[in-house]
Amino acid sequence: MEQELAYSFHLGSDKNKSKLAKKVSKGNVSGTTSLSNNAIQNANDLSRVNKHNLRDYDNQRELIRTIYGTNDIVNDVKQVYLDEFKKAKLEYNSKQTREDRKIEEYFKKVCDSQNDIACEIIVELGDMDFWNDKDQEYRLKMIDVYNEQIKDLIKIVPTFKIANATIHFDETSPHLHIVGVPIIENCKRGMKKQVGKSQVFTKNSLTEIQDKMRNACIKSYNKFYEVDTKLKEKQKGRNQDINVKDMGDYRKIKKQLEQKEQKLVKANEQTQKVDNTSKDINEILDNLKPTKLNKNNMVISNENVQKLKNYTKDVRYH
Repeated sequence: MEQELAYSFHLGSDKNKSKLAKKVSKGNVSGTTSLSNNAIQNANDLSRVNKHNLRDYDNQRELIRTIYGTNDIVNDVKQVYLDEFKKAKLEYNSKQTREDRKIEEYFKKVCDSQNDIACEIIVELGDMDFWNDKDQEYRLKMIDVYNEQIKDLIKIVPTFKIANATIHFDETSPHLHIVGVPIIENCKRGMKKQVGKSQVFTKNSLTEIQDKMRNACIKSYNKFYEVDTKLKEKQKGRNQDINVKDMGDYRKIKKQLEQKEQKLVKANEQTQKVDNTSKDINEILDNLKPTKLNKNNMVISNENVQKLKNYTKDVRYH
């Protein structure tokens, strides 16, 4: 029977900066950092995303594949701002009579505000258990799958302008980091065209986006791997199949299972030990000889007496 695959579509959030979320992410079910991505609220956040996604901190890029954008996520995002907002900024500035109200650089203006300057989405197909025994050739086929996920996302959410997309093969599960800018138009105040994460990614829209993306992903996977695999049933969650709040229960159950397995191993070892000793005891009894003084009594050595005592002790604690 073909193994069913889990699918995760996770949008970075302020909630992921909490101590609890960071603690949970260290041992999450996928074996990756995919459930700990944070909101990108300023240039420093974006710089940290750049370092993490492109592995700048350890210069280990051989298992990193950038499939959209360049090797500089910060510049990729800035380029989206130039391409998307230049016209709206010029139009807005032309209507301002005071110089101090004009916008010099929209990217900097958003960085100084309370709004997110960009969003990070992480896509992951298959969990730690699935990918654990797959070789590198098998894993690298996910480049084709994730390339199609990029194309699908552009069609499904055209108002989310992708700046960069990078695949990580250096963790347990191959997963895709997508960084982009959510855009809204026809705004009544300020520039007509602005960044708008909360308007593009609502609770309802996230559910719809995820459903379409997960169905597209399994179709791509089946096409490139030439299989007919099904997805695991979607679990209850805000914008992902595996919800952060459920990770603690998973790890607790997994730990209990491991403890029971350890007890079972010990019990089997004890059973084997008793079985082996039983054979020795039977042999001792079969070889007992009657005493010279009384044929109804039999002689047993001190060594064999001790073996019998040990046997009864093992049986009692078994």
